[in-house]
Amino acid sequence: MDVKDPFIATLIFSFFIATGVIIGGAIIGGIAAFLVGDPPLNRIFRLANSLKIWAIVAAIGGTFDTFYTLEKGLFDGETKFLVKQLLLIISATGGAQAGALIITWLTQEEL
Repeated sequence: MDVKDPFIATLIFSFFIATGVIIGGAIIGGIAAFLVGDPPLNRIFRLANSLKIWAIVAAIGGTFDTFYTLEKGLFDGETKFLVKQLLLIISATGGAQAGALIITWLTQEEL
């Protein structure tokens, strides 16, 4: 499959980067929990839920560019940029939530 629109590709990358940050960070944190004697599955579950905001920030490439683009869309009336940034944030949020859901399924932990 070849995606011609670079923005669609960016949305897909954003989703999967956020998912990868959650899954990778939680699993590596679980290894650390095992090494120090904490229950790894419990720690993996808690890390997956606490890493969501960082996964979103990592997926959108930092907060300053996003805020600059949102400002440009709001105050300069360029709604195209505003809509694109909102879709990018929604895609990253969906990826972070999907990663946390996968970790929840794997660990069978509940709050």
